[in-house]
Amino acid sequence: MKVAVVGATGLVGTKMLQVLAERNFPVDELIPVASAASVGKEVEFKGKKFKVVSAEDAIAAKPNVAIFSAGGSTSTELAPKFAAAGITVIDNSSAWRMDPTKKLVVPEINADALTKDDKIIANPNCSTIQMVVALNPLHKKYKINRIVVSTYQSVTGTGKKAVDQLMGERNKLVKGSSDEYPMAYKYPIDLNVIPQIDVFLDNGYTKEEMKMVNETKKIMRDDSIRVTATTVRIPVMGGHSESVNIEFENEFDLEEVKQLLASAPGVVLVDDPANARYPMPMDAHEKDEVFVGRLRRDETQPKTLNMWIVSDNLRKGAATNAVQIAEYLLGKNML
Repeated sequence: MKVAVVGATGLVGTKMLQVLAERNFPVDELIPVASAASVGKEVEFKGKKFKVVSAEDAIAAKPNVAIFSAGGSTSTELAPKFAAAGITVIDNSSAWRMDPTKKLVVPEINADALTKDDKIIANPNCSTIQMVVALNPLHKKYKINRIVVSTYQSVTGTGKKAVDQLMGERNKLVKGSSDEYPMAYKYPIDLNVIPQIDVFLDNGYTKEEMKMVNETKKIMRDDSIRVTATTVRIPVMGGHSESVNIEFENEFDLEEVKQLLASAPGVVLVDDPANARYPMPMDAHEKDEVFVGRLRRDETQPKTLNMWIVSDNLRKGAATNAVQIAEYLLGKNML
């Protein structure tokens, strides 16, 4: 099978290549694509070197599937061109997520909505993905009325420039380094917390916060779910964490909640407060699962649950989810 990875030299694109290899996706021919400045450079896949090509050359090569991780403007321009050539696009940007004609897919939840006619498929926002994977089995059982979520998001969600800023600040503090480093954020990130991810909108929320609101409803196919979010960047590299408060329509049993989560696809329950066991980014790093813990009733109102959700944002929050979509399509003979 011919597989194109658009944005192959970036942080998420590199992770896409890693996940494709680890999951043994049947790549007979890899077509790495990047900007004009990167054409001719090489990327490594399964021990072999592959030259980066232009989007035009990739389309001419007619891959079966193109996994995009090159930003919204690139996806807006190029995804329709790939789709017009009969190539299935799985796009990791925000460009197509809320387009009513495009499917927004988390395979554990709504892959059944996909058909062979879906040529541009949207991969959701990283913080949304991990939350809905954990909440969907509970929604099916108890029906969610309202979600209040606060996120603690890794700098890797911003990209390599943010990682370089964090490590530059850390080296300056610890080693007294005088090396220059880029500023991905307006403020220092090491020893700090920045309560802004993406731009502010007219309603006072950030674009990232409204992504969580709108994408959750679309993925879970229920516009009645009320969602409010606060998204925060923290000096961590292993993954995103979320504190989530969920109000249900129906009463729940806490032990049954634990059983539902323990048996849910893609979820790992880590909930043992007596032994101080709970999910942390350092434990989720380089893993594909969504880790859930700190389960407890909200004692201020009925039918309400508190939980803590952690996942590697570059894997399940981006690369792994995209590859899982491709695996589903392949299994259903849609590629």
